Amino acid sequence: MTTAGTTVLITGASAGLGAAFARGFAAKGCDLVLVARDKARLEDVARQLGREYGTVCEVLPADLLDPGDCAVVAERLADRSRPVDMLVNNAGFGLPAPFPYSPVEDEERMLDLLVKVPLRLTHAVLPGLRERRRGAVLNVSSVAGLLPTGTYGAAKAWITAFSESLRVDMEPYGVRVLAVVPGFTRTEFQERAGMDVSALRDAVWLEPEAVVAQALKDLALRRPVSITGRRYQAYALAARHLPRAFVARKMARKRRPPVERTA
Repeated sequence: MTTAGTTVLITGASAGLGAAFARGFAAKGCDLVLVARDKARLEDVARQLGREYGTVCEVLPADLLDPGDCAVVAERLADRSRPVDMLVNNAGFGLPAPFPYSPVEDEERMLDLLVKVPLRLTHAVLPGLRERRRGAVLNVSSVAGLLPTGTYGAAKAWITAFSESLRVDMEPYGVRVLAVVPGFTRTEFQERAGMDVSALRDAVWLEPEAVVAQALKDLALRRPVSITGRRYQAYALAARHLPRAFVARKMARKRRPPVERTA
């Protein structure tokens, strides 16, 4: 699956987990198609991977929330003359406030990027993968999707369920599908979302390289879901058995902004 000559397209590849996936696949000799909005950062990642691994990197700048740009990426995935063997749907962002306190336009943009974009890109790459009877789709989800955690968690719950269902559909064609379900990971994600994570202990944080290493291991073992670390594996097990109404109330209290006092 991850051998020299394999071409992998990664969204959100300029930093964080996307860049870590790029390094992980480059180390295995794969060729890469790197997708993100920031062309300069993508080119920096491509140069670094070229120097370190001799990787062939195609830089494809695109704002996936722009229909035209998203269509360009979909066309690249569907191009039979330059086949993509693996797709990593990683692009995403979060919001600092829960649903009732965020602008609905921001909520819609987040939902589009976390749900509609991976759906469209996956749909574009699958015909070629089925035809060649090999390849893989990795969808980056989150432990936030295991419990009721607003729009972000709902979108991540969707991507996990979508991946598990698609895995069954594609199995007869030799195409693998993996939901990557990380916990808190040391990337730019929280800072960009304006989240205050100062109260979190060091023990809860994962390194992006560890998440990628676990994902590639689980992909090779044909597992449906990849969760890094015993702490988060135990969290996932507990989440299946906790009363969801109780958890929803607890999570809502954690997310709710302080009540504004009026004079």
